[in-house]
Amino acid sequence: MSEQRRSGEGTKSKSRAAYGKNTGYKKSSQPHSKASAKHTWDKQVARTSSKRENADELQAGDVIVVTIKRLGINGEGVGYYRRKAVFIDGAITDEVVKAEVKEVQAKFIKARLLEVEKRSRYRIEPPCPVFGICGGCQIQHISYEGQLQAKTDIVREAFSRYAGRDDIKFKPILGMEHPWDYRNKAQLQLKRKGHEVIAGLYEADSHTIVDISGCPIQHPQVNEAVERVKSVLEELRIPLHKENGQKDGVRTIVVRHGFQSQELQVTLVAAGSKLPRQDELVRLLRLSLPNLSGISLNINPKKTSLIFGERTMTLWGSDSMQESLSDLQFSLSPRAFFQLNPQQTVKLYESVRGAAGLTGKETVIDAYCGTGTIGLWLAPYAKEVRGIETIPEAVEDAKANAVRNGRDNASFHVGQAEELLPRWVKEGMKPDVVVADPPRTGLDPRFLETVLRTKPKKMVYVSCNPSTLAKDCKVLLDGGYEIEWVQPVDMFPQTSHVESVILMERKEK
Repeated sequence: MSEQRRSGEGTKSKSRAAYGKNTGYKKSSQPHSKASAKHTWDKQVARTSSKRENADELQAGDVIVVTIKRLGINGEGVGYYRRKAVFIDGAITDEVVKAEVKEVQAKFIKARLLEVEKRSRYRIEPPCPVFGICGGCQIQHISYEGQLQAKTDIVREAFSRYAGRDDIKFKPILGMEHPWDYRNKAQLQLKRKGHEVIAGLYEADSHTIVDISGCPIQHPQVNEAVERVKSVLEELRIPLHKENGQKDGVRTIVVRHGFQSQELQVTLVAAGSKLPRQDELVRLLRLSLPNLSGISLNINPKKTSLIFGERTMTLWGSDSMQESLSDLQFSLSPRAFFQLNPQQTVKLYESVRGAAGLTGKETVIDAYCGTGTIGLWLAPYAKEVRGIETIPEAVEDAKANAVRNGRDNASFHVGQAEELLPRWVKEGMKPDVVVADPPRTGLDPRFLETVLRTKPKKMVYVSCNPSTLAKDCKVLLDGGYEIEWVQPVDMFPQTSHVESVILMERKEK
């Protein structure tokens, strides 16, 4: 399941999930040059660990030398000291680094990068001035060639570690020709600095908002729209949430840009249902943003980590924007889920279609279907598609999308796959292909048991978490399935996230 699967992402530390998990790595500790690294080392006051014979004897402040063996799932360098794993943000595979111990646990050590003694050929200067502070990206300090290699290795390592398989066929990872400007949506928190409105993400473990103006992974139209919305808020002196005791002010800007439609959707999230100078706000936004399709106000009065509240009001224009993926048309309300990287989404869905190998005669189950995008993508090539999703609102969106696109052989149902699938099989339905695109936590154990009982010929697993993917595949491998191939897809360049499509086929005994 791709990141930001559904609306309502959290603020503060959780809000960074929209861009990638924050590792807490500070830019100031990034050794961009030998000179700066040497300066950092000369100033470091720390104990030496050279006389410590056991890793468990290490203490915070000790300095150790570590050879980095691989990247971890959050983009951190992973090496070993006296056979104990060491996690070092900012270190790269094959580098030899000096690091200061920050934390010693029973099974691992966390350390801060001080100096790179042997530099990776993939190390580059991060182009973003707030890399390592805002938390949106974790691996901008690695060239794109190195990023693709690292992400493939992360998936391969997961299968080796959790499934005990080193012989799996991997297809070359599907990357981007231009791994920047790809995000079609921004959700940014607000604060005022003097008269200036700052929009950005929360720094790790703090209430400090980092200004991410001109973010290089967001589409330029998104960045421009954010700047113009900020300018209007500044000009009209629109109050911000909790500013001078203000409870009803604007707390979040949400901007979405249609890559195909070129439409622009702006949503302001506030605690109250009415903003000061609201009519002027609408007028100036319309003048500033010619491609604007609609302006909405989402009301979230709760003290919560969720960005969106339950109620959304249209202040002007349409209550939804139009967008497409290939020949599929979508109408997107402010809270509706839509993939953040449309270009790579097409590659991902085509990989799913290739794995399914449909001839027009198959019955396909789209488990964890969300708003139905994968099922609708497959529908023209299948006899029947049935989608299953636990969230009623997502199912309603899926049904509307099916009608809008004329996919009359696709139906969507509220419920749990581990309950509906056995019921359908008992009624006589025989699934030929099961597609599952779960959240990062992976497949429900009951769903895995259901797949093993119903015995579909093919299982296509779409995953955004290599660890849970490999653990789930181990269950299926033990239950009579075999992995035909793994297709990594780079949905979010510059971040540590990697998506994978896995084709598994049942081996008849």
